[in-house]
Amino acid sequence: MRIINIKIKNYKVLKDVNIEDIPQMAVFLGMNGSGKSTLFDVFGFLHDCLITNVKTALAKRGGFKEVISREQNGNIEFEIKFITAADEPLITYVLHIGQNEKNEIIVKREILKFRRGSYGSPWHMLDFSNGVGFAIEGSPKNYQAVNDEKTKRATQQLDSPDILAIKGLGQFKEFPAISTFRKLIEDWHVSDFHIEDARMTRDAGYSEQLSTTGDNLSLVAKFMYENHRNRFDEILKKMSLRVPGVQDIQAEETVDGRIVLRFQDGKFKDPFAARYVSDGTIKMFTYLLLLNDPKPHALMCIEEPENQLYPMLLPDLAEEFRQYSMSGGQVFISTHSPDFLNAVELSELYCLVKEEGYTNIHRIRDNELVKSLCNGGDLLGYLWSQGLLTEGLNK
Repeated sequence: MRIINIKIKNYKVLKDVNIEDIPQMAVFLGMNGSGKSTLFDVFGFLHDCLITNVKTALAKRGGFKEVISREQNGNIEFEIKFITAADEPLITYVLHIGQNEKNEIIVKREILKFRRGSYGSPWHMLDFSNGVGFAIEGSPKNYQAVNDEKTKRATQQLDSPDILAIKGLGQFKEFPAISTFRKLIEDWHVSDFHIEDARMTRDAGYSEQLSTTGDNLSLVAKFMYENHRNRFDEILKKMSLRVPGVQDIQAEETVDGRIVLRFQDGKFKDPFAARYVSDGTIKMFTYLLLLNDPKPHALMCIEEPENQLYPMLLPDLAEEFRQYSMSGGQVFISTHSPDFLNAVELSELYCLVKEEGYTNIHRIRDNELVKSLCNGGDLLGYLWSQGLLTEGLNK
């Protein structure tokens, strides 16, 4: 899956944002308070809406009045355009969330549609309002040859108007196209990594993929060692190059049935438990484990990866993210680190600027001054340090 465009209206500081032509790896740059965390929370919010319901996802963020942009009326709106594969058509997902006359949270409109050709109106696979609507059964193999008159539209009513239709209908085999999109959103990984959670020992168990907080790090390390040894050995090789002294990492089961990570320093006989190694060591190992996952996430959002890491490691980490995106998983990264930006390409960079209380997002490759300087050999990190990336953007 690759998100091509996203429009956001009335979501906190994102009053009216349109991000276009998004690459497989996109980096979002901005000063503190510019809206980077809010942008990434959009994806967490949509994920929460799907896993629970819209009302619960809003309550987690303080309720509708706290989420809708200040001094704005109407609905919270999202429009996501994406492709599931290179040879598949562009699909658009539209979601409008608002309140009814009783101030109850409802899904005002939810649409999943695609365009069959260069002309004509989009074809709706799913179209719901206030919990009632229709969905198309089946998944046409030839999108250009769909016959509207023979298409079977099944009218449906959801249990509650605050439930996403893609959640309910996406669980049935009659709606494979809807099910595919539901699974893609479920697979989004919006990192909320906590160092102390990652240090924790865990009861012996089974985990194949890292949680968003990283609290199952030791279990995933054990899984990778036992089931994907070649990938695990590659992680160790990269760790030894980037973190001085780290020779081996083991996920050991203790006598009381718990899993603990131990890091082996080549200068010492006995390994160190995870709670005794540096924050940067834990974080680098977590990123490498995440980026070497045998099942890449459809979308991975990482906030400020530079925190706790030595600046010299950041260019290599940026390249790791890029390689991950080339393997099929789209990557969004927020940063304000010059060292990380020095490894970012012009086409990958967007800049967030606060203007009159709201956030605007600018595609840096459209800035002729920056393009000229980069063509002349200047690095983006240097231009950011000099204030040139944002010059003129808020005028």
